[in-house]
Amino acid sequence: MVVISPSSFEARVSLRREYTCQPACVTLPRMSPAEVRIRPATEADLPAIDAIFNREILEGVATWDIEPWTAAARLAWFHAHQREGGAVFVADARGEVAGFAHLSFYSPRLPYRTTRTDSVYLRPEVQRRGLGRLLVAAVLDEARRTGAHLVIAGIDSENAASIALHRSLGFEVMSRLSEAGWKFEQWRTLVQMGVILNAPAR
Repeated sequence: MVVISPSSFEARVSLRREYTCQPACVTLPRMSPAEVRIRPATEADLPAIDAIFNREILEGVATWDIEPWTAAARLAWFHAHQREGGAVFVADARGEVAGFAHLSFYSPRLPYRTTRTDSVYLRPEVQRRGLGRLLVAAVLDEARRTGAHLVIAGIDSENAASIALHRSLGFEVMSRLSEAGWKFEQWRTLVQMGVILNAPAR
């Protein structure tokens, strides 16, 4: 993680203008979850994924990253997920990427081989419409298919919507790390939630 110093305020404002409107500034029409297709991400989806994630970096707490990702970094991240057995899914709303979720290994160390982490991000205009639930459900299905035993989600304590979403899918609070991070000029608390899938050990 690269820290942007306080003296780079002008650069931060410039980045905000750049990333909050790329590549899809058009507001998605109101639609039901039935009109959205959850599918594996492709390289063609990466600019939209970057736009969603980088906006959250600059405006939200779903991630504690503080510097927007470059296209090269996102491509390397995507290839790493493919190479290492992770998974990335997108919510395809009439051809537009409305959100994405990914399943990643918790640790490269062998004892943690059946533990994964999940993350989910949505465009602001489609939040609270059931798309996040569809994405996390797809991630959990993939975790079961690949033999995961435990899936962990690290969530900002003020992200009530994500906490409720994960709880609705069987996640329980496993730990709370007070003042574990610093963003937007204040300490952030991390809530770690997890769900045991009862997959056999491998």
